[in-house]
Amino acid sequence: MLPRLLLIAVTVTAGSLLAQSPAPVASAEPVRPAYPVPGMSSTSPGPAAAAPALPPGVSAPSGYILSANDQVAVEVFGEEDLRTNGRLNGEGNLSVPLLGSIHLAGLTLTQAASRLTDLYARDYLVNPRVNVMLVGYAKRRFTMLGQINRPGSYEMPDGSPEGIDLLEAVAMAGGYTRIAAPERVSIRRHSSSGRDEIIRVDAKRLARGDRGNFTVLPGDAITVGESIF
Repeated sequence: MLPRLLLIAVTVTAGSLLAQSPAPVASAEPVRPAYPVPGMSSTSPGPAAAAPALPPGVSAPSGYILSANDQVAVEVFGEEDLRTNGRLNGEGNLSVPLLGSIHLAGLTLTQAASRLTDLYARDYLVNPRVNVMLVGYAKRRFTMLGQINRPGSYEMPDGSPEGIDLLEAVAMAGGYTRIAAPERVSIRRHSSSGRDEIIRVDAKRLARGDRGNFTVLPGDAITVGESIF
């Protein structure tokens, strides 16, 4: 009789222990459903989109002076949100992030970068490094008139925005007519004093290499005279 009672006691004790055991704890890691759920992406989010790259610059002549309507790109190293690319307006100003409208006309690219560096360092950044690149020249034009095959207004070539040789300008306009007088070429130029000046040039001698060359500047109006014979 005693062994049977011991067996019953062991059985009851084991059952009590099982009843008191805590339930398994669920994992804290969420389980991704095996089927698509509306509004839930099946892939993890990718990295943030990179800031747009600046356009390539053009090869500006050494000491090039910025003027109204030149297109420039500004980069602040380590500050992608401050990248900008635009044209100087008619007053020679450029809209720059944080700084607003800044006058850059009349400065070289190095001077423009220095001015922006000083302005950023004054109120916004510690030891900023700024680079200013020329992206596109303002449209600079000259005019060919008189005894020339294609009279009209012409843009300065991109490689020579500040001036070209007179003989190159003549070639761009189709060369002389058969009654042209290359020895009688006049150039009307608007001087810094505000007055127009007339310059007389013997292009025939220039073509022979006798007298060097003559540079046509933006805004010049060239008139090729007519032969009197």
